[in-house]
Amino acid sequence: MDINKFVAPEIIFGMGAISQAGESVQRLGARKVFMVTDEGVIKSRWVEKALFYLDQAGLEYEVWSDLTTNPKDNEVEVGVKKYISSGCDAVMAIGGGSPIDAAKAIAVIATNGGIIQDYEGVNKINKPLPPMVILPTTAGSGSEVSQFAIIVDRKRKVKMTIISKSLMPDIAIVDPVMLQTKDARLTAATGMDALSHAVESYVSLAATPLSDIFALNSIRLIAGNLSASVACSTNMPAKESMSMASLQAGLAFSNAILGITHAMTHQVDGLLDSHHGETNAILLPYAMEYNLIANVDRFCHIAEALGEDIKDLSKWKAAEKAVKGIRRLVKNIGLAKRLSEIGIDESVVEKLAVNALKDACLITNPRDSNLQDIVSIYRKAL
Repeated sequence: MDINKFVAPEIIFGMGAISQAGESVQRLGARKVFMVTDEGVIKSRWVEKALFYLDQAGLEYEVWSDLTTNPKDNEVEVGVKKYISSGCDAVMAIGGGSPIDAAKAIAVIATNGGIIQDYEGVNKINKPLPPMVILPTTAGSGSEVSQFAIIVDRKRKVKMTIISKSLMPDIAIVDPVMLQTKDARLTAATGMDALSHAVESYVSLAATPLSDIFALNSIRLIAGNLSASVACSTNMPAKESMSMASLQAGLAFSNAILGITHAMTHQVDGLLDSHHGETNAILLPYAMEYNLIANVDRFCHIAEALGEDIKDLSKWKAAEKAVKGIRRLVKNIGLAKRLSEIGIDESVVEKLAVNALKDACLITNPRDSNLQDIVSIYRKAL
């Protein structure tokens, strides 16, 4: 018997959805909220707006923002101490993938103890987490609906992948209006993050009919709206479509997991502290080329979803159009196309490849990989 499982939180989506912040936490029975965010989100005044709705609901709160891009293990430790000392009983994150992942990691340690390294891998969380409400301010990470958290181990200079259904938030509040305060480059990078989620989940060994629906629709939405969203910060139809695309890609990869692109990207980001979405934009086409032989039909579907004309083409030529479509989009939105552009050189390739082989995302990649395969992809992307 073929049984598929699909996990998702309660989702509140739409213009002005941030107004549901207080009521959502209240429904979960919380008294005091630990809000995790960053300075950029505070400056954009989304935190101030969210706190207004917490005040309306009569909730107490503690705001914590001492984290950086690609949250680190030591930052999580500081956050845990603050959470415990403040007497909070719920976690709220408002921001991009970094505050959201940090909030999840804080929730894990606050209730399960130990250090975040103890939970690297799959299904290592045993005790229930406090209620979690997530408000994304970017259309990219999909963390608001995922069972993932990614935290940098400073000593090893790698990103740790933590996967558990316990990390699925209770409520995701997705308000496209919040995307207006992101600049063009961040909009481009986060959009490519979402696209890499959709593509990798669609070709994943763990893909299901449900995850396929979300993955393909996300690809269509991104192909039709990312460039417009990058071009104009107030193009609300494009922002709304990108919010939906990121959400659907998040639902897809949270259930189907990812692949070799993310296994490799995590290592680059851990070493350089680079933006995850831009690293994905560089590596995704090369990883797709590598994976083509594993499932040509699925790459044909991706090409079609990207809007490529595949009529009268052989399956192989149609599949290659998927790679060309991704490269064209990356060029149009102005992101880096080579690893050398972000500071990677030959001297670190072997180390990156060794670490990538240990990444949990590699398990569901459609093509088997060894060290030399991964080294070869890195070198092609240099």
